[in-house]
Amino acid sequence: MTKLSVNINKIATLRNARGGNLPDLLQVAKDCERFGADGITVHPRPDERHIRYQDVLDLKPLVSTEFNIEGYPSESYLDLVLRVKPDQCTLVPDPPDAITSNTGWDTIRHQSFLKEVIGELKKAGIRVSIFLNADERLVEAARSSGADRIELYTGPYAQDYTKIISDKDFRQDHFEDTYVRTARRAHEAGLGINAGHDLNLENLRYLKTRIPQLAETSIGHALICDALYYGLENTIQLYKRQLEETKL
Repeated sequence: MTKLSVNINKIATLRNARGGNLPDLLQVAKDCERFGADGITVHPRPDERHIRYQDVLDLKPLVSTEFNIEGYPSESYLDLVLRVKPDQCTLVPDPPDAITSNTGWDTIRHQSFLKEVIGELKKAGIRVSIFLNADERLVEAARSSGADRIELYTGPYAQDYTKIISDKDFRQDHFEDTYVRTARRAHEAGLGINAGHDLNLENLRYLKTRIPQLAETSIGHALICDALYYGLENTIQLYKRQLEETKL
């Protein structure tokens, strides 16, 4: 079954907007697990505009499911990850001023750098996932760099979802020949497959149906937005239900 990891960055954004500790990030993380989340994801950035480094340290002893820390492998980020030793580290190529992740690694161009970083993380017993665009040409370099998994960057899929499901030729060019083939190649190479970015209740089920090898999805922004209407517990269950259903 595909796991749902809840990204709680937006909870930290709301807290930081007013100061103080409302909402309580640590309590929300525990509640997400209690409501059925299979993991907790955070993405600390250098300016700490949402998740703070101290949050990551405070979360470590509280998270009882899978703890996933995303981020660009700067010196400060790697120091934090090696100190916390989460279950999974997801490497993303974001520049410091990025509002949100908007592309994956060029694993061919940056293979030497990634290999060095991943080697250090795996020595510490941390599973490593590489944020990757849907391009099967990048899979072998991801495997050779030592990664355990890839995380498919699903921003373009989400943006084009309506056209993907309505236009057969567009679907073949922009989904079947990219996401499905990349996932198949990764699976054949022995890599686990995660996915994340702009996934929501509308487009999640189709992705899971077409990529049955999907091990984990990391979802934050849309899930927290839906929780404003449906409540956090109900929303988490709604997302998990989409991952359980494999027939359209």
